[in-house]
Amino acid sequence: MVTPTERPTVTVWSDVGCPWATLALHTLRAAARRRRVPLLIDHRAFPLELFNREPTPKFIVDPEIMAIAARLPELGWRMWDGPAHTYPVTTLPALEAIQAAKDPAVGGLQGSDELDEALRRAFYNDSKCISVHAVILDLAEECEHVDAKALAEALARGSGRAEVYAQWRTAEGPQIQGSPHLFAVGDYASHNPGATFTWTGSPYEGGLPRLDDYSTAWADELLDALQGEAQEVSA
Repeated sequence: MVTPTERPTVTVWSDVGCPWATLALHTLRAAARRRRVPLLIDHRAFPLELFNREPTPKFIVDPEIMAIAARLPELGWRMWDGPAHTYPVTTLPALEAIQAAKDPAVGGLQGSDELDEALRRAFYNDSKCISVHAVILDLAEECEHVDAKALAEALARGSGRAEVYAQWRTAEGPQIQGSPHLFAVGDYASHNPGATFTWTGSPYEGGLPRLDDYSTAWADELLDALQGEAQEVSA
């Protein structure tokens, strides 16, 4: 039996509010579940609003969601249908909660990944305001491996915030190219894997994203590499 500490781990730099990162994570998780491959995801924050000094604009996120969801309806994404005043203006509280959940007393990497997935589903599928503390904790209650009470106490102490800011500073370096950027053993590194897309022009001037192709093969290739590495280590 593979214990949590022995599970292959993929480090993913991303922002919860980034549709491309959410697509990549969905693809990786779906492949791991289909193959019944135990997998841990170590989430690192790539906080777009800190890089850009503004909330990630809805007029950028909306067409990206539309382009991806039209090609991959199985995602279940939909355009934001909540009240306008409840649209998330920040993802920092969500990013901080994901980091705080890594504490073994709260959830560890498994719980942190469960919370990340729940937050993304709440935003992209259910139009919930993931900026709100109460919403984050309600979602944590639904995560099997997250102790929601311990998470609430950790967030009250400010847990997760320093980690997000430290990761932002790291992500400013040349190694991290954007959200998402995945790293794994064997020098694996891939920015926005599987997606071939371009903007027809600046989104600030009416440009739109065009998703020309999306291949899920990268996830199986990565899992193959992780399994091969694990077999070598155990040999």
